[in-house]
Amino acid sequence: MTAPRVARGLLSFSSMTMVSRVFGLIRDQVLTTTFGASAATDAFWVAFRIPNFMRRLFAEGSFATAFVPVFTEVKETRPHADLRALMSRVSGTLGAVLLLITALGLIFTPQVAALFSMGASPDKAEKFGLTVELLRLTFPFILFVSLTALAGGALNSFHRFAMPALTPVILNLCMIAGALWLAPRLETPILALGWAVLFAGILQLLFQLPSLAKLDLLTLPRWGWSHPDVRRVVRLMVPTLFGSSVAQINLLLDTWIAAMLYTGSQTWLSLSDRFLELPLGVFGVALGTAILPALSRHHVRTDSAAFSRTFDWGLRTTLLIAIPAALGLMMLSTPLVATVFQYDRFTAFDTQMTAMAVFGLSFGLPAFALVKVVLPAFYSRQDTKTPVRAGVASLVANMLFNAIFLAAVYAWRVPAEDRAGGVMQALATTPGLHLALGLASAAASYLNLALLWHWLRKSGAYARQPGWGRFLTQVGLACAAMVAVVMLGLYWLPDFTEAAMHLRIVNLLLLVVGGAASYGIVLVALGIRPRHLREH
Repeated sequence: MTAPRVARGLLSFSSMTMVSRVFGLIRDQVLTTTFGASAATDAFWVAFRIPNFMRRLFAEGSFATAFVPVFTEVKETRPHADLRALMSRVSGTLGAVLLLITALGLIFTPQVAALFSMGASPDKAEKFGLTVELLRLTFPFILFVSLTALAGGALNSFHRFAMPALTPVILNLCMIAGALWLAPRLETPILALGWAVLFAGILQLLFQLPSLAKLDLLTLPRWGWSHPDVRRVVRLMVPTLFGSSVAQINLLLDTWIAAMLYTGSQTWLSLSDRFLELPLGVFGVALGTAILPALSRHHVRTDSAAFSRTFDWGLRTTLLIAIPAALGLMMLSTPLVATVFQYDRFTAFDTQMTAMAVFGLSFGLPAFALVKVVLPAFYSRQDTKTPVRAGVASLVANMLFNAIFLAAVYAWRVPAEDRAGGVMQALATTPGLHLALGLASAAASYLNLALLWHWLRKSGAYARQPGWGRFLTQVGLACAAMVAVVMLGLYWLPDFTEAAMHLRIVNLLLLVVGGAASYGIVLVALGIRPRHLREH
């Protein structure tokens, strides 16, 4: 597969992902205006993040990166009947294992909820009870959405990227309907979101089945633990449980620590993640998804030159988007949060706290995005052990970074007189300490990227293409122009937390368009053209 064909796959996937992210943003607007940032919303985000984490860990993370290379190899070298057998055996085995995990999760729901409420003060007992109730509704989501990810991986291998990328819209629509229609009809309104997640999981799976049927891949699930191809997927999958999902594990650890912090911290962190998901999902994840089948195919054909060209193209495309996106998010964190969320029950204080989390996480956006591209370079060669080494090191480092940054922010944010009641009380009563968690995740992601890059270069699988020095200079100068324009605009425009809604929207558009235009104009002036990206 040539880079232009990967580019078409990227365009297809990213455009549908953009639709999904827009609906996700509307979803979060509805949730914040309906429920605000409270103990109830904290409980929901914890209950949703745990199965969502497991979904990314078992399905979109380790499973997808282990399944697609094996599926691609069978597709390229064997009859279609073998491909149908692989789908049948993998879906049956994966479904059975996840059914067991779901059953255990429902049995031990209080224990799982307690794990992520450790350190919480006694007055949060009602929040804990809500978390347990919501988790019982959201935990089965992992079963349905993991099977959906299996279908999506098969479709991606046939270069059908649009349908899998559009599927998450169903979750957003269900949650919007839950907040607006079901919540007013329940005694405990927040439970409507739990029911919405459960039904969305079922509908997402049903949504993929017609596309599988068109490819003659819709088969009855069968147990296949002893099937040789299934065993290959499992052998590749087990190491990637850490390697491909380090960022999610770090976020889950952040959830545990956030339970000890000021009420609302978990909601602020979850909302801040939404702003990173737009560039990360539309470009980082989309590019990683589109490039994996291509790299796998080049590896099967032992075409090392094409492998390097495609991978190099992926790196440059990622940096072209991720660096200005990170700078833009840092500068526009408060305007973005105020414009999108500060209405009704979401206050200016919530805006400031969410913006702090956006600022901290944005430092790591280039690393988050590049990891999504670097990991497929290992998985396409069916090397799943090397990313584990980087992942474990990053995971341990994140714990250390959490302690270091939390201590630093604690010293900065907590007045001396407020420390008399002890550290735990100060953590629970001082807003803003969640900034440390975003900074720690960013630092850990850069460490993960550095280790992966070192071992990739050492393996000899990638030969750097010419022109990198000039490319980085062009991007750097364009970013400098963008920063100057946006900072000048922020200096002259009024405070977004106090402005009327229509002024926020107009002023934010001016800043975004001005920054993007200056970035694009300088890039063109320095010689970058769309054809240059197609050539790499």
